[in-house]
Amino acid sequence: MTPAEVAAGRLVVCPTPIGNLQDVTLRVLGALAEADAIACEDTRHTRVLLARHELSTRLVSLHEHNERARSGELVQRMRAGDVVALVSDAGTPLVSDPGFALVRECLLAGIEVEVLPGPSAVTTALVASGLPADRWLFAGFLPRKRAELTRLLAHTGETLVAFESPRRLAATLRALAELDAQRQAAVCRELTKLHEEVRRGSAAELAGHFEANAPRGEIVLVVGAAPAEAGSRGEALAALRDLLDAGARARPAATVVARLTGVGANELYGALTSETAAGQ
Repeated sequence: MTPAEVAAGRLVVCPTPIGNLQDVTLRVLGALAEADAIACEDTRHTRVLLARHELSTRLVSLHEHNERARSGELVQRMRAGDVVALVSDAGTPLVSDPGFALVRECLLAGIEVEVLPGPSAVTTALVASGLPADRWLFAGFLPRKRAELTRLLAHTGETLVAFESPRRLAATLRALAELDAQRQAAVCRELTKLHEEVRRGSAAELAGHFEANAPRGEIVLVVGAAPAEAGSRGEALAALRDLLDAGARARPAATVVARLTGVGANELYGALTSETAAGQ
């Protein structure tokens, strides 16, 4: 090992609690205490965690708006020998949180990146859902465009895990129920916090509940794998919407999609009409 390599600092990726501050690991606390600086998504949020554990390490903001510029500065500090700890507001950095640009800059610069294990809302929700966890897909935040959402929800083969806004949850569950009313799912809300809730059931049951009871807080949606026929219908509906967005008329477009997919044209047109009426 060269003298330059001995003197070089490193980046330590530190997962932090997703709610309960006691869920931080001893290794993470040690890394935060020993670091020369902590790169964090929101200094106010991270300061609460540090105060709870009587730590006073210097904080540096690193969020989606300044990550590229700030990454260069932090890499220079690590080249000079500093140890930088990376945290997000909750859970594991980079998982739908800032940090990817900094990790990439470190790797390109030959700086060591150490990743510590710890809390994650994704895996917590997956286990709590009661749905198969042997094969699963994490989709980040669900898409807002209806065609993209339908295509994703129609995904077959494995359990789907995604983040969703409380404002859009009921509509997303209704879209899932239109694909398959009996599709099993779980809504995991405010995990590890005071008002934690895990509600399991069919898509239709969950859609009805959250249409009548507007949810609050942070939500992870877990959806069971779709039967092959439900996936085909969902993909056909998504293709039909794409054609309509491109200017095609509904009836002729449904006929074309039916011919290509094997899903009935009347079934597709009926589903599209019901969906349009529900959205009005």
